Amino acid sequence: MIIEICVGSSCHLKGSYDVIKEIEYYLKNNNLEGKIELKGCFCIGHCTEGVSLKINEKHFSASKESIINILDEMIKEKYNAAYEL
Repeated sequence: MIIEICVGSSCHLKGSYDVIKEIEYYLKNNNLEGKIELKGCFCIGHCTEGVSLKINEKHFSASKESIINILDEMIKEKYNAAYEL
């Protein structure tokens, strides 16, 4: 699984750094480091919607408060609830 998060100007101002920190915390606490790749990227094209990210090419807009729910949904889908989240 690959998570790409926009670090361009608009997303940076909307809190992409905080979202990245939440993702890193989530991956560490769920023993997913090394299983999920986290990458920075520039404009995904949805600047007005929040911090833009793609998980396996599927677009999401996130905030520090919403990213955990998005990750739970995508990881359960990918790994068929193999992890206790």
